[in-house]
Amino acid sequence: MSEEPVPQAIRKLQPGRLVIASHNEGKVREIRALLAPFGIDPISAGALDLPEPEETGTTFIANAELKAMQAADLSGLPALADDSGLCVEALNGDPGIFSARWAGPERDFGLAMQRVHNKLVEAGPEAGRDAHFVCALALAWPDGHIECFEGRVDGTLVWPPRGEHGFGYDPMFLLNGESETFGEMDPDRKHAMSHRADAFAKLVAAVF
Repeated sequence: MSEEPVPQAIRKLQPGRLVIASHNEGKVREIRALLAPFGIDPISAGALDLPEPEETGTTFIANAELKAMQAADLSGLPALADDSGLCVEALNGDPGIFSARWAGPERDFGLAMQRVHNKLVEAGPEAGRDAHFVCALALAWPDGHIECFEGRVDGTLVWPPRGEHGFGYDPMFLLNGESETFGEMDPDRKHAMSHRADAFAKLVAAVF
């Protein structure tokens, strides 16, 4: 996990209802578990039938802000958005902010992982397998105030993918120092050490 100083939030988050600005059930499930101890009553953007905005930002933070601000504006509630992805060093940081788009309209991450593997094969045997996950969290209020936090974890990619847990690229990501991929790891253990946990620890320290 990154060791940057925890940013000091200007505004604290009070217990009550909070929109998780995502239609990704795996992501919603992880964020709901992380919020459980703090008196927050989370509801997903999907459950509220909120539209998914077009992610036009050029960074993880920009896309998280865009999603959080739209959800807060449309719902009238505070909203928490996550924008996260896999960055592969040998692919110049791809898929990066396009991680979900590499899975296609059907969100087929088996296809996305195969695409990453194919690109690495094309890059040749000298191409490394170093990669990192990034998670940007944006917490927005209906009046337009916003707080942002970013987490990161580093590891390597394995092939073939391993494990049935997690979601997205988890089955091909092996955290440095671990023998199990995020896809093999017990979900509670992953929640304690993931990029999302890193960003969330910063959010908790700042806003609760």
